[in-house]
Amino acid sequence: MTTARVEKATAAGSGNAATATFREKQRSDASAVADTKRVDTLVTELLTAAHDIIRRHQLTYAEYDALKAWLIQVGEDAEWPLFLDVWLEHVVEEVATADREGSKGTIEGPYYAPGAPELPADATLPMRDDEPGTPLLFQGQVTAVGGAVLAGATVEIWHADDDGLYSRFAPDLPEWNLRASVTADDEGSFRINTMQPAPYQIPTDGSCGKLIAAAGWHAWRPAHLHLKVSASGHQLITAQLYFRGDEHVADDIASAVKPELILDPVPAADGMGDVVTHDFVLDPATQGA
Repeated sequence: MTTARVEKATAAGSGNAATATFREKQRSDASAVADTKRVDTLVTELLTAAHDIIRRHQLTYAEYDALKAWLIQVGEDAEWPLFLDVWLEHVVEEVATADREGSKGTIEGPYYAPGAPELPADATLPMRDDEPGTPLLFQGQVTAVGGAVLAGATVEIWHADDDGLYSRFAPDLPEWNLRASVTADDEGSFRINTMQPAPYQIPTDGSCGKLIAAAGWHAWRPAHLHLKVSASGHQLITAQLYFRGDEHVADDIASAVKPELILDPVPAADGMGDVVTHDFVLDPATQGA
């Protein structure tokens, strides 16, 4: 049964779902307006850099046609969200959060979905009765820069299952499997019971997979928990948390791992799975935000 589910999780299927989710986000984000001068500067410099690459490496027409065919295929496969989030987003995130004093964050990735079930501070994520994997307790506290407790902070969490698949982006999974929006208690603390996610390969049957094969790269991401942590009057943190000992922590295809985001699992006191702890420190909201 598990093998069948993995085989049906195609690049096109997850790509179309990611594209639809992104378009919905754009429709609801009134602030996503591009400044003409910024567009001129960024696009001009991007094209200039591409022109320099062509000249330095003496690009042939055969290579140019192969690139054109690949770009067309990326669109047909609906893999632009995957391509951009895997190979570019980590630098965008680095620039966007460079001035923060609080916790480190990292990329969101293409598999976030708003509107997850709301749960209290001591929570168990929605999951199947026979959810495979190792039980995991993820716990921590949300505070502000300076140490003030952020009571009632929101901790959105989502992650892949033991097959490396995400609900809403792969078939045969319940809609909100391993997804929730948890409200921290009066001390800003939370305890979330779930199943430890597995490392996974990004989809390789589409255009991104062809690029990976052509370049001789691997397609693996280390196992990780996705988080969005927010509180009134403070900047949201988007993060992924990884597990020490995972063989792909050092060579993540998405280049999203930071030392501050690596968890150290310890055995649970009752012998049922592992426990990981990670606290979040939020920066104050910027003026006008």
